[in-house]
Amino acid sequence: MTHRLEGKVALVTGAGSGIGRATALALARAGARVVAAGRRVEPLEETVRMAAEAGGQVVARAADVTKEGDVEALVRFTLETFGRLDVGVNAAGGTFGGGPTHTLDTASFREWIDGYLVSAFLSTKHEVAAMLKSGGGSVINIGTFVGHTKAIPGTSGYAAAKTGLIGLTRTVAAEYAPQGIRANVLVSGGADTPMFQLWNGSEEQRAAAARLHALQRVANPEEIANAAVFLASGEASFVTGSVLTADGGVSLG
Repeated sequence: MTHRLEGKVALVTGAGSGIGRATALALARAGARVVAAGRRVEPLEETVRMAAEAGGQVVARAADVTKEGDVEALVRFTLETFGRLDVGVNAAGGTFGGGPTHTLDTASFREWIDGYLVSAFLSTKHEVAAMLKSGGGSVINIGTFVGHTKAIPGTSGYAAAKTGLIGLTRTVAAEYAPQGIRANVLVSGGADTPMFQLWNGSEEQRAAAARLHALQRVANPEEIANAAVFLASGEASFVTGSVLTADGGVSLG
């Protein structure tokens, strides 16, 4: 364990798998006390177990972050458990209907917006309210290159939600900088998460995804988590309103 985040309290959504889990574990290794949130209890308990094995402190709390009542209860639980909130990492998401835009039904499009943009708005809203009481903090919204630096056919709902996240986060950064709250988007390249594996079921598809990146591979979730730890730490004390890219060079081609 390191001590970069000693004394800090973090809340991570989507912490049952993928980048969310990797980030919860990385923050705990850096000394933060972490609330790991997600819809399903069993994966969260696995995150807690993995953190404990590494000497970190993580507690689980089930929540559906598309529902404001759940988010309010989640942030309240964090404050009741640890007394403050310093870091919010919003990594929750899901997989919904896809296809060319003219075939995408409106309900599926709204699911993408709810799952990735409304959830981040609700989480950011209530995290910021708690951080105002704690004297400042760092909000980190997990973005993607899809729709931002590279358009991929069949992903209009996902791309719309994730690029909207940039405007949301930059506005929050401008609103709350005087109160010591930083807000940034961490744009991930392809990462070897359950969603990536679902979207790239064959070896041929995974190889094609790797070739999109200048590094000719996709990331381990831990590589994205390392960038999140930086944004959460005092080392990023002058970084706000930024779109930090950890994409393996996918935006170069």
